[in-house]
Amino acid sequence: MTKQKHVGIGVIGAGFLAETRARCYAQVSGYHADIVAVAARSEASAVKFAERYHVPHHYTDYHQLLALPEVEMVDLCVPNHLHRPIAEAAAAVGKHIVCTKPLTAYVGQDLPADASDEAISAVDRQHMLTVAAQDAQAIIEAAERGGVKLMYGENWIYAPSLVKAEELITTAQGTIIEMRGGECHSGSHSPYSKIWRYTGGGALLRLGAHPIGAMLYLKQQEGVARRGQPIRPVAVSAEVGDLSRIASVAAEAQPWITTGWQDVENWAAVIITFDDGSRAVANASDAVLGGMESKLEIFMSNSRLNCNLSPNNLLQAYGPGPGVFGDAYIMEKVSTSAGWTTPMPNEDWSSGHLPMCQDFVAAVAEDRPARADGRLGLDVVRVVYAAYLAAASGRRVGLTL
Repeated sequence: MTKQKHVGIGVIGAGFLAETRARCYAQVSGYHADIVAVAARSEASAVKFAERYHVPHHYTDYHQLLALPEVEMVDLCVPNHLHRPIAEAAAAVGKHIVCTKPLTAYVGQDLPADASDEAISAVDRQHMLTVAAQDAQAIIEAAERGGVKLMYGENWIYAPSLVKAEELITTAQGTIIEMRGGECHSGSHSPYSKIWRYTGGGALLRLGAHPIGAMLYLKQQEGVARRGQPIRPVAVSAEVGDLSRIASVAAEAQPWITTGWQDVENWAAVIITFDDGSRAVANASDAVLGGMESKLEIFMSNSRLNCNLSPNNLLQAYGPGPGVFGDAYIMEKVSTSAGWTTPMPNEDWSSGHLPMCQDFVAAVAEDRPARADGRLGLDVVRVVYAAYLAAASGRRVGLTL
């Protein structure tokens, strides 16, 4: 029997995303994907994570994790402003890098440490675009200098529905003329998500990066197949807003959508123009009830594909009251189990997180490129911040990628 190749993983961060990654690495097949260390700012969080997932080493300083020779790959499950410094430190000591979306963000990193929230969110959007893109490019260059892989954690392009769609696109040999997609739910309850200095943006960045990443990826692949080079985005138009500030919504006694956004948007719509003349429309919202909604429609010259990451109808359930199914998990962001619901049999699989972790481990073990890399992450950063610029200026923004 062939011995499985071993990949030692260090997880930096111990929150919701880190737990998702831990579940997925445990399900990787064909390789021994072993989380050997975790680092988190809170010792209690690091200890809890280590105990829950049987991780032998836990630290509050990620440099100690990076010093372990058995760690071959690090997974950055940390706030956006930490992506660049940790990625550069990891690359410098020869560790392969998994960085969740967005690859980088503008959070006032070039301002004085005591800059106010207002000063950060008031920065010119063109400047934000420049700094965020420079940071993303710096991560790419650090990985190249260190001779390590930079893998971009965009789960959408690993979702089974999108993988099958890509296969059918290749077989159909038509042209992708338009895409429409978005990610929406009723809003993050993290106080940090509501302030620009902690996230680098609102719904557009946190949620819209998913469909935008998938759209850019599919056009890249189409271009490589059709003409030997990627089809690139060349212009962006956008609108952003906070729908919770509509007067009649703010006056409601029972706020069903999340409120209290300080200086970020909870709604965005983006139009992307590609160099072949095709278009894509991405939307993102923290003001949609009914649970997580993640969908992508692909309109081709000779066919049409609809990808439903969430919800999907693999399972439909009806409960006459909210307590019928007890505390059973239904799906992300759904607020009640009463009535008809669509419980997710394996959300890690259908969302693409599990196949993504499988690919990253295989890429390291087999020394091959991953499906999603840092270049895609850089393109997403540029499109997202060009969209912020377009929304702020009220004009179409050209891109030079």
